[in-house]
Amino acid sequence: MTYLADLFIDGEWRPGGGERFDVIDPADLTVIARFAAATEDDCMAAVDAAANAQQSWAATAPRERSELLRSAYDVLTAEVEQFAEIIVRENGKSWSDAIGEANYAKEFFRWFAEEAVRIPGDYRLSPAGDKRIVVDRQPIGVSLLITPWNFPAAMATRKLAPALAAGCTTILKPARETPLTAAYIVEVLRRVGVPSGVVNLVTPVPTGPLVAKMINRPEVRKLSFTGSTEVGRDLLHACADSVVSASMELGGNAPLIVLPGADMDVTVEGTLLAKMRNGGAACTAANRIYVHSSRHDEFVERMTAELAALSVGPGLDRSQQVGALVSTTERDKVAALVDTAVAEGATLVHGGTSSDKGAFYDVTLLTDVRHGSSITSTEIFGPVVTVVAYDDVDEAVRMANDTIYGLMAYVFGEEREAMAVARRLEAGMVAVNRGVVSDPAAPFGGVKQSGLGREGGSEGILEFLEEKYIALTAHP
Repeated sequence: MTYLADLFIDGEWRPGGGERFDVIDPADLTVIARFAAATEDDCMAAVDAAANAQQSWAATAPRERSELLRSAYDVLTAEVEQFAEIIVRENGKSWSDAIGEANYAKEFFRWFAEEAVRIPGDYRLSPAGDKRIVVDRQPIGVSLLITPWNFPAAMATRKLAPALAAGCTTILKPARETPLTAAYIVEVLRRVGVPSGVVNLVTPVPTGPLVAKMINRPEVRKLSFTGSTEVGRDLLHACADSVVSASMELGGNAPLIVLPGADMDVTVEGTLLAKMRNGGAACTAANRIYVHSSRHDEFVERMTAELAALSVGPGLDRSQQVGALVSTTERDKVAALVDTAVAEGATLVHGGTSSDKGAFYDVTLLTDVRHGSSITSTEIFGPVVTVVAYDDVDEAVRMANDTIYGLMAYVFGEEREAMAVARRLEAGMVAVNRGVVSDPAAPFGGVKQSGLGREGGSEGILEFLEEKYIALTAHP
């Protein structure tokens, strides 16, 4: 397969002015592409292109914007296996995870194709009766979209689709580990007829300073970022100088609580999904598993057997269930966390080994983990299950909430009790007796230092719209 490896600015693929960088296949560490690096001139050209196209794109009929998004969905549906293969090659995840992401990603184009023609407004008489209150919603303007490497397709479409549906022009900046998936999505949008300047793609080097320069351009009015809380804080500081609207989907440290009355079949199946989906490299991944002492041994025995049955290998081998991490750097971070956990007193029940032939780390289970230890205080981003025993439900809730993060949480137990616990958890999303919550039709986002705003659902398009109040004199 030939990969697109250039910048996309004002409707054209361009080589860029910087020195190209390698895109690596994590499964065998081979170079699969040399991607263009964007200079300051390239980044400013992308902003100029988006700004020049903003007025005409905002004036484009919602139905026309909708049909372009629907056409992109249709193309991605027809080419879903090609889509998934690109994800596997540059990200390393298993084929099942990649095809799952490809199918999930394309749904955002279908969902927001439908939302584009349903942007709400309001018209009402003021309480004093002296005026008519008209509330209109208009595109916020040029939007800078920054996406991570762990879900290179879904995070791109989850931002592009609502921005385009709302009438905003865009500059997409993918992670340097995974730019090929973003380039493919942009090419699909070009193929279906999205006008020049409406979608642009840059990979700036050096990243931070050039992103800050784009944010500080007065034409840029929106930043939508998915990534670590640390980087998110820096970007919020950059946004402050120009009072740029910011949506942030940041880090997580999701707890999973197993209550005494949990159905163990449902719990083990759900925990495997919550933890091992995407090889654990998900901000929603169950990071800390709190199991009631009365169910602890049963849970560990069942989970050990399930993990031992999982195969780890290259994603293009469709029989493998867990793929590689995105890089040897990420693999080594996970290995160091496990080693530190064991040094701090955790028991290694299963796994704990790295591969020297690729960025693979074996599925791993740790017990006797102490709440507050290094591994429960860090987003693992790998296939590592950590089990903390507890005796009292109030204690479990306290430990679950004992974090600066608040993106995702999981509860397994008898439904009434599980719902009561779910309402007490400080998280933007809670799964009860299930391991996955993500859905294009649902609002995705966190509380505390896990983010600002929501993506997906009817709420997602509102992030790219501004309200305008127009007052009319009331007539009898």
